[in-house]
Amino acid sequence: MPVSQQSLSRSINATLRRVPAWPIYIIGAAWAGWLFYLGLTGGLGPEPINALERRYGEVALQLLVAGLFVTPLRTWTGVNLVKFRRALGLTAFFYVLAHFLVWAVLDLRSLARIGEEIVKRPYITIGFAAFLLLIPLALTSNNISIKRLGAATWRKLHRLTYPAVLLGAIHYIWLVKGYPIEPFIYAAVIVGLLLVRLRWTRLRSATA
Repeated sequence: MPVSQQSLSRSINATLRRVPAWPIYIIGAAWAGWLFYLGLTGGLGPEPINALERRYGEVALQLLVAGLFVTPLRTWTGVNLVKFRRALGLTAFFYVLAHFLVWAVLDLRSLARIGEEIVKRPYITIGFAAFLLLIPLALTSNNISIKRLGAATWRKLHRLTYPAVLLGAIHYIWLVKGYPIEPFIYAAVIVGLLLVRLRWTRLRSATA
């Protein structure tokens, strides 16, 4: 890394150390509430439930992708956003949960149909699998869990992020109609980040 880039990254990191992570939770909750308000008042179009469900899912995927970018960004540029990764992950899970609840409560309007729809529709099966993978990650995204599990075990558990976000991308592609390009862009970015991660893991194993 060039000296000028190192100096710039150190300066950025010094500034980031003074920025707390908690505003991410507030902004995430406020945006979710705003989207819900738009749905109630007709601001999301003629099918507000479907639009709200889609928007929550998209924000969740965007936040998960942002979390995946943290390590490559630190490796390539030296900019360290690790302190924000937990907030990004938990906020992403909040949106996944909201996405699921809108579908289950407002769209289906029948809790008895949830299991039937999950089994009958493959794209829902995939999305629900991603949701299940994220649950243990959300429950253990705290310092107490890290101490109880041990750092190594905790890191292994949180590798579930990778299949979860990949399944989320497949769910998004399968869900939309007409094959717009946006879901495929998300999928391409996610696959690229996961391949980079796999390559780094192999390089570390080879040099260990």
